[in-house]
Amino acid sequence: MGKEAAQTGPLAHRPDNSAFMQQRLPAWSPMLTTSTVLPFMYCMAVLCLVVGVSLLITVQGTKEMKLDYTEAGTCNKCFQFLKNDSNAGKSCSCRVVFTLEHEFKGDVFFYYGLQNFHQNLRKYMDSRDDAQMVGRKQNLKNPSSYCEPYIRDEKDVPIAPCGAVANSMFNDSFALQYQGQPGDSINKVPLYRKGIAWYTDENVKFRNPPRNKTQTLAQVFEGTTSPPYWQKPVYLLDPLDATNNGFINEDLIVWMREAAFPNFKKLYGVLVRTQEPFTNGLPAGNYSIDIAYNFPVQYFKGRKQVVLSTVTWFGGQNRFLPIAYLVTSGLVFIIAIFLTVIWWKFGKDAKNMNE
Repeated sequence: MGKEAAQTGPLAHRPDNSAFMQQRLPAWSPMLTTSTVLPFMYCMAVLCLVVGVSLLITVQGTKEMKLDYTEAGTCNKCFQFLKNDSNAGKSCSCRVVFTLEHEFKGDVFFYYGLQNFHQNLRKYMDSRDDAQMVGRKQNLKNPSSYCEPYIRDEKDVPIAPCGAVANSMFNDSFALQYQGQPGDSINKVPLYRKGIAWYTDENVKFRNPPRNKTQTLAQVFEGTTSPPYWQKPVYLLDPLDATNNGFINEDLIVWMREAAFPNFKKLYGVLVRTQEPFTNGLPAGNYSIDIAYNFPVQYFKGRKQVVLSTVTWFGGQNRFLPIAYLVTSGLVFIIAIFLTVIWWKFGKDAKNMNE
């Protein structure tokens, strides 16, 4: 049998006579009465209060120490040294001493922090070539135009990795040492420097260009040059670990994930708790940090810091969410009281409604 002819005329586009098309599906319309609204609001106020207090207690269980080393200790000479443009790219070493008043129990995370560095600027964030960073050979020597002006050097050699984000990579390095009391032996604090990047970044978004078994990483990057402000080529970022070089270097990966705010911290390492006296965490006492001071901050009026922090299931020491829950609880409770007063005065017996 042939197909039924399509309907024509003014009723051709009329919706089907079905419950869905004609909006005849059953629906639930809640009746907002005082017996339902007021108990719900009081319950929400109590719930938010309980969650807020629980999160606040959890956050209080974390410990955090921030140390601004921009001009601290002997780093002041390095700060002044890098003020001179002719010293750009030169290394300077310094030491900062501090005291940990209380023991940091459990896993301890070592971060570096920057202030007033706007990684969230649109043009800055766009100045990268993700195709190059994922290891595509055609992009290795032909970077995207988004990387301007860090595509090629003055000799017209392609830059790898290209762009402003990679060019401004944080390149200070740290060596943490512990001395419980003056006169005690000095112990180097072991930091695990692997596993600091996101899994998806390390295994999906950043890959080295393909190579055969006889090629070295230096040969793969032959015909390219490092960004202008780098002191090392990309294939020698970690001379102690050959598997942590190139585009899969974890410090590079961590830096390439841009921060949302101008004041931020990024993970540098995690305490290794396999040897004494660090099996339980960082003991209280005197510490020093030997710093390779390479990253200048005076040009953008920034500051540099190191952060030592413990974590819980909730994360680090961030009080925003607990305070948000407590404030919400207070506001909901005030509104509930206000509605209760209105109901008590005007609606309890339904006698005063006409007035």
